Amino acid sequence: MEKGSKKNKVDSQEGLLRVGLDMCSKNGDVMGALELYDSALREGIELGQYHYTVLLYLCSSAALGVIRPAKSGTGSRSLDMLSPSSEVRGGVSEDLAEFGDTSKKNFGGTESKIPVSNNAMSVDSTKIHQNSPKKVLNSNRSAFEVAKDDLDGSFIEMDKLSQVSNCFNQSNRQLLEGQMHLRKGVDDSTNIKEDNEIWVSEDFKKYALRRGFEIYEKMCLEKVPMNEATLTSVARMAMSMGNGDMAFDMVKQMKPLGINPRLRSYGPALSAFCNNGDLEKAFGVEEHMLEHGVHPEEPELEALLRVGIDAGKSDKVYYVLHKLRTSVRQVSHSTANLIEKWFKSNAAAAAGKGNWDQRLISEAMVNGGGGWHGQGWLGKGRWNVSHTNVGADGLCLCCGEKLATIDLDPTETEKFAESVASIAIKREKNSSFQKFQKWLDYYGPYEAVVDAANVGLFSQRRFIPSKVNAIVNGIRQMLPSKKWPLIILHNKRITGNKMDEPVNRALIEKWKNGDALYTTPTGSNDDWYWLYAAIKFKCLIVTNDEMRDHIFQLLGNDFFPKWKERHQVHFSFSDSGPVFHMPPPCSVIIQVSPLFPGKLCCLYLVKRKWPNRKVGMHTALSLNRDIS
Repeated sequence: MEKGSKKNKVDSQEGLLRVGLDMCSKNGDVMGALELYDSALREGIELGQYHYTVLLYLCSSAALGVIRPAKSGTGSRSLDMLSPSSEVRGGVSEDLAEFGDTSKKNFGGTESKIPVSNNAMSVDSTKIHQNSPKKVLNSNRSAFEVAKDDLDGSFIEMDKLSQVSNCFNQSNRQLLEGQMHLRKGVDDSTNIKEDNEIWVSEDFKKYALRRGFEIYEKMCLEKVPMNEATLTSVARMAMSMGNGDMAFDMVKQMKPLGINPRLRSYGPALSAFCNNGDLEKAFGVEEHMLEHGVHPEEPELEALLRVGIDAGKSDKVYYVLHKLRTSVRQVSHSTANLIEKWFKSNAAAAAGKGNWDQRLISEAMVNGGGGWHGQGWLGKGRWNVSHTNVGADGLCLCCGEKLATIDLDPTETEKFAESVASIAIKREKNSSFQKFQKWLDYYGPYEAVVDAANVGLFSQRRFIPSKVNAIVNGIRQMLPSKKWPLIILHNKRITGNKMDEPVNRALIEKWKNGDALYTTPTGSNDDWYWLYAAIKFKCLIVTNDEMRDHIFQLLGNDFFPKWKERHQVHFSFSDSGPVFHMPPPCSVIIQVSPLFPGKLCCLYLVKRKWPNRKVGMHTALSLNRDIS
């Protein structure tokens, strides 16, 4: 009884500590979390992996200068983690790139000036971000020892730091008012809850950094198992010192520990190397990512593009631009600014070959599906750079070139269909998907597939077969053969009182007689069925489903975005009947078009609008030069 009571008390203490740390994470209260940690050590409370994860996340956020309340202690990655911008806001250059969930660093090497209130302590932090000697972790030296070497030269004296710590503990709230500056979201007052930021002073950053490494050292001594979040937090602390080698070492430790690195795991190392202008190491991080099945997204590619441009390496720039084309399609405004910077540079003017085989270039364009040749820079000389728009007809208003329609080639289509089928077969029961494949082989091909559930439930909760009928009849008249489209519907939709009504029963029988209806079995996911059929037959899919949920995420970005753009038909209803929104007349993607004879044109589609953008047009950055 006594043992049980003691165990319950310990569990209760650890549970209360967890709740307290969660509240600190929610409120962005770094000092509160550190007070709980110190108290737990005094009380002899054993800390587990979760406790350390929250503490390290908060310390790493503070070490980077910005804390966002209400963020999870696991440090989940936000998509704009690495997104620099040319705008200036609140006295801080938006050329500072955001890492982790909260940090702001400059890829170009400009030091971050974190604003603090007037009574905040000010300490020269330039030494922290200077090119200090890089020290790689090894078996003889801990991260804490390396960090102490990097920090000892720039920290305020230990007694002063101790006074700061005591001041924090004595009057936490009063100090937060002086050491932290609350910055609300500037875009929309309704986003204040999500966009609140606490910007901390240089002293506070240094204090959080030292405490963070102390906590990590304690975690190692206690042999608490590491997870991806804790190692990423340590990497973020290393990044705050400009130590890319240490940050990268944290990632390299993951696989031996049985941990799969995530995209956010690489952010700190990539940021540090890019900040330091270390091109080879930055691209080494990307190589490591690819080897471990992690693919960079626009923020990471933007960082690599920046370091390539700053180094004037045309081959690296070309490589990243191709990556952007295949994985990002439409670039952000900040990436567009970088691209514009490159094409206006002397290095871009000098890059290119003077002689090439026009036939080979044309063949490469065709074999690549259009819009890109992949043969490197062509021609030499200055590029003409302009902001333009692409009309609803797919014509560039600058050069008059029509953008290509880029679809999957036959090999890609086959691979994509096989990928969908393999996932579906694993998830569907009783060989139901294999039966569907045989059914398609017998009754196909089709020129269109209708996601009947999406259509029948359009703008209301109740399934209405007449809406499906209107869409089916409408799209049928638009098909070259006028053949029935394939209607995919879960079997539960064709039963029940409403479906037994004569008018609804007649529709079902009509579709069945036309070999147009396939009902998916109980327990199946009809998404797999209509998706596979549309891919297999290279036909249209009529649905308003934006295909963003988890099953579509399994498909990755290799083929899916390109296929979806070219094959999805959206729909709506008007007083006169169904309205179909067909695929765009061109592919909304970065394109290169050799305008033979004599010119080369590149178009970079941009997400943000130019001031003169007209309705129905896509924003673009147009670049061309003489290549004759």
